[in-house]
Amino acid sequence: MSPRKTRTGRKVYDEFMVQAYVMENDARDRYTEFADQMEVHNNLEVAELFRKLARIEGLHADKIMQEMGWKKPPPPSLAWAWDDMESPESAPVTELHYLMQPYHALQLALRCEQRAEKFLSRIARSKAPADVRRVAAEMAEEEREHVRLIRQWMKKTPKPEPGWDRDLDPPTYSE
Repeated sequence: MSPRKTRTGRKVYDEFMVQAYVMENDARDRYTEFADQMEVHNNLEVAELFRKLARIEGLHADKIMQEMGWKKPPPPSLAWAWDDMESPESAPVTELHYLMQPYHALQLALRCEQRAEKFLSRIARSKAPADVRRVAAEMAEEEREHVRLIRQWMKKTPKPEPGWDRDLDPPTYSE
């Protein structure tokens, strides 16, 4: 491989790792935001579940920082931009409900992990440089493992009863 291709390949790899970091960091931030909202609505059980998910995603972001040898978070890159407004592993704010139960939070997390796995698998099958495809495949496998773990967790978590979202004293807003 010529030196030019090596530098170009390294640049592509670095840009991919920036996006992977951003994806994990976005997921951490969104789960933290959801936990904060659940606390506002005194839904402490779901808040704690979202905090746990945020810690897990934060560990993934920290792992990328360590592996890349970054001392501070890198500026975002658009090289591997995703299809939607949200990063693949981040849930849209519209999926939050103040009365949601742990099972709902796990369903939301499952969809996030599945989107991340699909995104990374697509890169692993792309014409990206070999090192990017290799790392994307490894990350996709990790996401598949997360899907499996969340599904196991869901089996141990009670499913919500019909009418779980009925609130006889809904919150009101004042200006």
